[in-house]
Amino acid sequence: MSVRLASGVWVSAYLTRLRLAEIPAYVTAKGDAEAGAVVVKVALLDGTARAWERRSDLMTGARAWILLAEGEEREVDALLARTKARDPDLWVIELEDRQGRTLLDQDGLSD
Repeated sequence: MSVRLASGVWVSAYLTRLRLAEIPAYVTAKGDAEAGAVVVKVALLDGTARAWERRSDLMTGARAWILLAEGEEREVDALLARTKARDPDLWVIELEDRQGRTLLDQDGLSD
């Protein structure tokens, strides 16, 4: 059995990494501090956005960030609103970056 970092701790560390990389980030939905799922949305500042969520592989237990949605920002926002309505424990972190940087591929965030 692997020990997982509490969601609130992970979000706090992630926000610090984003701040150090000078990527504006906001918590737009605060979820459960212990076990809430996290969605990361990056607004590309051209009217489009992408949203990423972390999923576990049921066979291996490996965790990875997968693209949940991509397209017009209002459509991505609508999907996230529906997702949040179904899961009140969900965290939503919104970034603003023209290059689409999320840092989710970096050590400590990618797995």
